[in-house]
Amino acid sequence: MRRRPRQPRTRVNERIRASEIRVIYGEHNVVLPTHKALKKAKELGLDLVEIAPNARPPVCRIVDYGKYKYEQSKQKKADKPKKREKEVKFRVNIDPHDYGIKMMHAEDFLAHGFKVRIQLQFRGRQMAHKELGFQLMERVKEDLKDMAHIDLEPKLNNRNILMMVSPLPPEKQKRKFRKHDEEFDIDESDAANEESQEDDEESHEDDATDVVDEQDASPESDDSEEKE
Repeated sequence: MRRRPRQPRTRVNERIRASEIRVIYGEHNVVLPTHKALKKAKELGLDLVEIAPNARPPVCRIVDYGKYKYEQSKQKKADKPKKREKEVKFRVNIDPHDYGIKMMHAEDFLAHGFKVRIQLQFRGRQMAHKELGFQLMERVKEDLKDMAHIDLEPKLNNRNILMMVSPLPPEKQKRKFRKHDEEFDIDESDAANEESQEDDEESHEDDATDVVDEQDASPESDDSEEKE
């Protein structure tokens, strides 16, 4: 069983491996030992973020990492072709707080006229309890009944359950997870939703790697037993 290649993660602060880097901050563009650049970033109350790991030496910026991630997310969104569809992903064992946040994002998208693709992902042995996934999707369906109508009923597709919903007319929409008069930025909701999904994917890859490692280790232990 092959491991899926992971997307490279941005190295920040102590995770930067190079001993020497080119540092950009303000009008400065200098080559420094990494420990000195990190010290400078901390003095400024900011982060050292690697932006060009393959350069020689690697290039880093001293920035606010939270703002940097937000700007990167906005740029990715700007580069993508515009679609009138958004996606919100759930897990079977999602905790109540995360559920509320994801439902709030779904409401935000529907309020702005987007169709929303609801996806529930099973991991590992969770496939043995598919009924729990359908129960969660029915809960989502019930919680969105005053915001959307169902285009596609919850349907099992490989290791996922999919459901598609479309917004009701604005005058008929009634929110459950955010007050109607509460102001929000749809771009911020979109960025927060994408970041949440990226975190879920990274967690899923880590889980998958653990399973593969266990499977890779098993034949070796069997061989050793046979030799004995």
